Amino acid sequence: MATTTRERIIEAAAALLTEGGREAVSTRAVSAAAGVQAPTIYRSFGDKQGLLDAVASHGFATYLRSKAALEPGDDPVEDLRRGWDLHVAFGVENPAYYALIYGEPRPGVQSPAAREAAVILAGQVRRIAEAGRLRVSEERAAHLIHSAGAGMTFQLISMLPEQRDPALSTLARESVIATVTTDSPAAGHDGVTGHAVALRAALPQLAELSGAERALLDEWLGRITR
Repeated sequence: MATTTRERIIEAAAALLTEGGREAVSTRAVSAAAGVQAPTIYRSFGDKQGLLDAVASHGFATYLRSKAALEPGDDPVEDLRRGWDLHVAFGVENPAYYALIYGEPRPGVQSPAAREAAVILAGQVRRIAEAGRLRVSEERAAHLIHSAGAGMTFQLISMLPEQRDPALSTLARESVIATVTTDSPAAGHDGVTGHAVALRAALPQLAELSGAERALLDEWLGRITR
């Protein structure tokens, strides 16, 4: 139950979003539902986008807690699979929130919820890199995984429940995983790339090198991984 005016506004906006989608979340409708004046919303959130970002974080909180609470297993790639499945399931079960968070990308701007999810994904990718099992750079892997996962989620959202094929998400997930990871540190060119990615992931731990030396090595390794 809301205990502050800010929480009451967020909960009122969240209810409107769930019932009628983004278009239902107008300042006038939220003011009426929360029992406040419009200036109160602007003082609390800055503008409507600030309110929408707060609502997105509110709706995403349960998903983020479940994803952040995943105990790392022995296989970082298997952990990535679990993270993918959680992401897709959240979107399908909460389409209004998912569309609010990812449906209108703004160049160079991420909502707090999207940023937090990206940090968790980056951590999962980093563990794969540290194991020497990443074929591409961490940045490229994270972007590919996210874009494929989001695209699959929106595709499933757009389908009637009875039309949804559960195997679609699995096929997309395994295709992406096969593209960016190896079953074990590979030999040949892929092996060189995998070792370069692993060493790049470990750079922050190399206290034996100066900051300038780490920056130079990071640049060299970045060329290899590209």
